[in-house]
Amino acid sequence: MHAAFFLLLFVALARFLLRHPGGARTPWIIALSAVLAVVYVTGLARGIAERSTTRQRSWLTLVVVVWVVLVALAPSFAWCAVPLFYTGLRTLPTRAALVLVTLLTGLVIAAQLRLAGRWDPDLVLGPPAVVVIATAVFLTMERQSVRQRALIDDLIRTRRELAAAERREGTLAERQRLSMEIHDTLAQGLSSQQMLLQAADRVWESDPGKARAHVRTAGSVAEHNLTEARRFVHDLAPADLAHGLEEALRAVAARESGERLTVHVHIDSMSGPGRAPHLPDRVQSALLRIAQGALANVREHSGATTAALTLTLLDDQAVLDVADDGHGFDPASLPDAPSGVRGHGVPAIRARARQLGGTLTIESAPGEGTVLSVAIPLKL
Repeated sequence: MHAAFFLLLFVALARFLLRHPGGARTPWIIALSAVLAVVYVTGLARGIAERSTTRQRSWLTLVVVVWVVLVALAPSFAWCAVPLFYTGLRTLPTRAALVLVTLLTGLVIAAQLRLAGRWDPDLVLGPPAVVVIATAVFLTMERQSVRQRALIDDLIRTRRELAAAERREGTLAERQRLSMEIHDTLAQGLSSQQMLLQAADRVWESDPGKARAHVRTAGSVAEHNLTEARRFVHDLAPADLAHGLEEALRAVAARESGERLTVHVHIDSMSGPGRAPHLPDRVQSALLRIAQGALANVREHSGATTAALTLTLLDDQAVLDVADDGHGFDPASLPDAPSGVRGHGVPAIRARARQLGGTLTIESAPGEGTVLSVAIPLKL
C-alpha cells in the first residue's frame, strides 16, 4: 500500500504537469506533492506508520490535510485516497476509521465530478460501492486475524501447560521408579542383612561357626548393596546385568538361597539354541527387578523352602515365572497400588510390567503355593 501511494502520487503529478505545464498552480502542486511525499517518507522511516500510537494518528492527520489541499487544487490526486483508506483502517478505531473513509470517499466523488465536468451516476455510485466492499473485506480479515491471534495464544498457553504437566508427570514417574528401585535393591538387601545378623546373634554362643557364616553372608549382601548404591549415582543400570540377564538371575537366586530357601533358575529359549532374541536393556532391567521383588516376597512372606525362576524367551515376548511351594494366599486381596512402607512388592511388579506393555498373572490359593508370571512383549 505504501508503494501504491507513491505510485499514484507520481502518476497524478505527471498527469497534472502534462495537462497544465505552465499553469499558475503548477509550483504549488509540485511543492505540495513534495511536502506530502516527505511527510509520508518521514513517517515510514521513523516507523510511525507501522505503530498504532498517538504519533501515528497525528502523522495520518497531517498526510490527509496535505492531500485534501492537493485534491482541492488538482482533482487528479484523488486516487491517492485508496492507500489512505487502508492506513486509516489500520490506524484508527473502527468508528473513527469509517468516518475518515466516508470523508475521503466524498472528496474522491467531488474530485471526479470536477474532472468530468458533468453529472455522471457512475462517478457518484461507483466509488462508494468499491469502498464498501473493500472496507467490509478489510474488517472481516481484521476480525479473523484477531481470532487467529487469540487461537494461537491459546495454543501456545495450552502447549506450555501440557509441557508443564508432562514434566510433572515425568517427575512423579521417575520418583515412583526410584522408589521401586530402592525397594527392590537397597531395602531388600538391608532386610536380608538384618535377618542374617539376627540369626547370627541367636547362635553366636551355641554355634560360632554358623554365626560367622551368617555374618560373612551379611557382609556379601552389604557389598552388593554398596555396588547398587554406587550404581544409583552412576547410571541407574542394575549392576548384575554387566554379564547378561541369565547370569544376573543366577546371581540373584544364589543370594536369596540359604538354609530356609533354595532357588533354582531355568532359562528356556523357544527360538532354538543360539537364536534367543536380544532383549532391550530396559526389558532386562525390568525382568531382573521383578525377579528380585518376587523372590523377596517369597523369602519374607511365603514360608516356602523351594522356589524356581524360569525365563522363557519367545520370538515375540519374554516370560518370567516365579514359583514357590509356600503357604499361598488369595490373589484378590492384593492392592493395585503400593500402600504403606512395605506395600511396594506385587504392585511394583505390576507397575513395571505395565510400563513395558506387559501383563502380570498370579495363580495361588491358601496352602497350595504361588506362581507369579510376567509376560513382556518384544517389539521386532
